[in-house]
Amino acid sequence: MRVYFRYAVKETLSNLWRNRMMTIAAVLTVAVSLSLVGSALLLKQSAAQASSQWEQGTRVTVWMEPTASAGEIANIQTQLHNLPIVKRCQYRTQAQDYVEMKNTLPPSESNILKPSQIPTKFSCVPTVPSDAFTVQSTFMHQPGVLTVTAPEQQIREMNHVIRILQIVFLALALVLLLSATVLILNTIRMAIFSRRREVSVMKLVGATNWFIRIPYITEGFIQGLLGSAVAIGAVTALHVWYPLHNEFQLSTSALIGTNIVVLIVGVVIGSVGSAIAIRRFLDV
Repeated sequence: MRVYFRYAVKETLSNLWRNRMMTIAAVLTVAVSLSLVGSALLLKQSAAQASSQWEQGTRVTVWMEPTASAGEIANIQTQLHNLPIVKRCQYRTQAQDYVEMKNTLPPSESNILKPSQIPTKFSCVPTVPSDAFTVQSTFMHQPGVLTVTAPEQQIREMNHVIRILQIVFLALALVLLLSATVLILNTIRMAIFSRRREVSVMKLVGATNWFIRIPYITEGFIQGLLGSAVAIGAVTALHVWYPLHNEFQLSTSALIGTNIVVLIVGVVIGSVGSAIAIRRFLDV
């Protein structure tokens, strides 16, 4: 076993050096292809991150009548608390809103207002932005409610844009992954094709299929590993040197997860690609 392992390592390193131009071509193909795949995955996660940030920033406001009784306010508060599509709510009193308006409006307008004229309100965050419409229709005509407001047009546009972005980036990642797989397999097949005579000679002198196959699979594994390492460096550089807007900015854990996917894909494609490419040359 030790002798065979030593032979496999020696043969793998020898093949990599002897065919270094094809090795470099395979590594670069893996690197470029997986860099594009990793970048597309990062963009898809950025769109999801932005969607999450925008969801947290969506507000639906239940305005109470300035003359609403304590019982009516408590009733609305209880209903909002028990509503599963509402994540959280904050109650603002007349005094709090009056101070806010005094700081916002010019003195000529704020001096006209009195605290008793200011409506109280519940500022709520829905579970998802589209739930704001349900909250709006539920509380619009309840006793003590003046009106219910929500950024309807912005919510519809946001949902539409985010849905399109996620579909586009996912489709782009899948197409790039398929293209990367085809390119890598062809590069590996060309590298093995140039050594088909060696494989034929080994078969004729009695070498088993696995004896021949293992060095080539190991070679593909190393090529995939090196290409993935270059791709990981490129994706990391993209993440560090080109920071996205706050809503789209990803955490380090998201970058690490993407790099792990790139590494696994590169290693698997390299190993499996070599195993597939060598099969057609084993029948002598």
